[in-house]
Amino acid sequence: MATSRSETTGGLEGLSIPADADPEEAAAIAAAIGSHIRTLEATAEGGEATWEGERWTFAGRVDAMQNRQVRVPTGAPTDAWSAAGRTDRF
Repeated sequence: MATSRSETTGGLEGLSIPADADPEEAAAIAAAIGSHIRTLEATAEGGEATWEGERWTFAGRVDAMQNRQVRVPTGAPTDAWSAAGRTDRF
């Protein structure tokens, strides 16, 4: 599969986004990978992933993508992929 966008930083060598991915697909891939990396880092530190410092960022993404403002509850899933699937409940 040909790739047009790839990054080789921070141990992510060989990671790429398909050339035919539209912006929404590329954003979903990036969110899933970022969430996975944050979970791995939190697990390695012996802690659990939290919304500390991330709730407003996520709310801003929802505002930008869905043209509506939401309040992300502290009990929302910290996994970005799972949280994105629940934005209709925020």
